[in-house]
Amino acid sequence: MTEAAPQEFWQSVEEFNNREYYACHDTLEALWMESAEPEKKFYQGVLQIAVALYHLGNRNWRGAVTLLGEGIKKLRYYQPTYVDIDVDQLVEQSDQLLSALQQAGAEKIAEFVQHFETTDTYPGGDTTLQVPKIVKKYFPVIGK
Repeated sequence: MTEAAPQEFWQSVEEFNNREYYACHDTLEALWMESAEPEKKFYQGVLQIAVALYHLGNRNWRGAVTLLGEGIKKLRYYQPTYVDIDVDQLVEQSDQLLSALQQAGAEKIAEFVQHFETTDTYPGGDTTLQVPKIVKKYFPVIGK
């Protein structure tokens, strides 16, 4: 990204992190449709993860799994960091959630939703899953 991210992008980050996934979708979709590469694919990847989490909240296992996979695939190109976003962390958290959902199957989606409605974590196997968050990567100022 040659310029700073537009204000609408930061609005979508706030919506995503506040679990306002539908609003995040609307904000990002407008931005995505107007953008060119490489931003377009980045916005689409984030948008797909937001919609996946929206589907998860609605107990739509297939929609959650499909869109998590698509979003992760697009965002891998932007690792480790893009537009000051820690893409590594977003991809890792999304990938862990995707794996856990695939292992659990559609029958256990209500269990995931119940945990994620009350906390940001889910005790899954060897690791504790986290609801994916978008975080800024802070870079140290050199020479000060």
